[in-house]
Amino acid sequence: MRRRLKQLALSVIATTSLAPMLASGDDDKDYFGKDRNEDFGMFVERKLNNRSKQLFGVKEPLNESAPETTGAYRTATQKAEAQVLLADGLHVEYLTRNAGNETDMMDFFPLHKPTHLITCVEGAREQLTGDADKTKYAAGDKFNPAVQRISLSDGKVETILRGMTRCDGIRTTPWGTILITEETTDGGAYEILNPLKTTNFTVFDRATGVIVDTDGKENAVEIAKRAALPTMAWEGIAVLASGVVIAGDELRPGSIDLDGDKKPENDTDGGAIFKFVPQVPRSGDGLITALAQSPFASGAVHALQVSCQDNIQQYGQGCEIGNAAWISVNAATARTDANKNGATGYYRPEDLHDDPLYKDAENALAVRVCWTNTGNEDGKNYAEVVCAVDSEPLIADPTKRTVVANRFVEGDTDFNSFDNLAFQPKTGNLYVIEDHDNGDIFACLRDGEDRDIKSDGCVKILSVKDSSAEPTGFIFAPDGETAYLSIQHSDDTNAGAVGKFDGYATDDLLKITGFKIRKGH
Repeated sequence: MRRRLKQLALSVIATTSLAPMLASGDDDKDYFGKDRNEDFGMFVERKLNNRSKQLFGVKEPLNESAPETTGAYRTATQKAEAQVLLADGLHVEYLTRNAGNETDMMDFFPLHKPTHLITCVEGAREQLTGDADKTKYAAGDKFNPAVQRISLSDGKVETILRGMTRCDGIRTTPWGTILITEETTDGGAYEILNPLKTTNFTVFDRATGVIVDTDGKENAVEIAKRAALPTMAWEGIAVLASGVVIAGDELRPGSIDLDGDKKPENDTDGGAIFKFVPQVPRSGDGLITALAQSPFASGAVHALQVSCQDNIQQYGQGCEIGNAAWISVNAATARTDANKNGATGYYRPEDLHDDPLYKDAENALAVRVCWTNTGNEDGKNYAEVVCAVDSEPLIADPTKRTVVANRFVEGDTDFNSFDNLAFQPKTGNLYVIEDHDNGDIFACLRDGEDRDIKSDGCVKILSVKDSSAEPTGFIFAPDGETAYLSIQHSDDTNAGAVGKFDGYATDDLLKITGFKIRKGH
């Protein structure tokens, strides 16, 4: 009652004392001198920009993207600040200019107090030197770099593994290994035991997963192919402490060849979201000493099926958000099984991460994952970020709808073709990276206490200047104040001395500092 009386009193004061002042003067101005005719959406955007230091830790976001460039842009003498346009308060330098060409996703190792970035090089499988005989590994055989380690202290680049095709998705596991995957139709997954020691191993046979060391001897001790995980075009991955893996298949609708004629059928679904549940879930929090101890050794694969009902699995077009269950698929044929059995298809699911700040007060097991659906900006599908909460990650029962998925960010004519994601430590802000030339990076707030279930707003933080290149692999250091970014697909015509390293073309990997974390985070 007291609160109601106080509200009435304030209302009376507002209507009696303030009314004359609000009504006086220019009818196009409010009491504070602001334009009453201003578009309300523009007003909200302006307020968001004005509070960028408090909300995003930068003095001022970008209003415009970097202008287009013409011709070959990357040069040997180019400074790091010439590569990107940054929000006010941010600074950039090179970590290295010797990262393998098409360096994409990356992760820190070790997870706590990292000393290196472990990176995926997204180039196709290619033999650089050596014997043309593909039936055996010979001295001098040298394949494309696929996985590299880059020292955070001095930028030194070393190749861990060669011979994958389009290495993209990569994560450091809670048990101290590296999961690496391929973004291609028959993409496989591999696990590395000692990524700071293992050097110049090679995937000699992708189909069988035969790995050889520098002497050409088979070696499954340090690196093993994980056939229990789904075969698909990998990119985004969430690896839970239990060994559960949630990941998306980077696939457009209408891209699957069902009848073997090497032509895709138009009426096939887009990429599914898959979950691997280990046969023996990991318990405890220690590091493993042998790959046989990894939960990736065996398990079952399931695909997300969103239902349009709350009591049955009614699926199909239009059922992309809402409550969902997991249906069984075969690991080797996960993509076609998902399409055949009614899994929900999305438009090119790319990066995917679990939300490190998500907590359910009533369910400690619940996990929230977010992923990008890149869409097609030319087709006016401007991309989206979908987030889903799985209340029982170790359960995959088609009769149990344990997942709720909803859209969190929707693209527009300036902010589109979403690819990579990164949660900023401590703030939980979600950084979204565009998948096109002159691409931008936006920072998006968490959902607040308002009625909707979407981000409270996004601002532009970074824009790539090179019109032949795009931003990718963006990742925050554990302190949330430093980030790393690969500048991918640059035209190296004028690159000179930085154009090659270890007999392979290169990319620039940037270190960005100056992000401020507000007290209380």
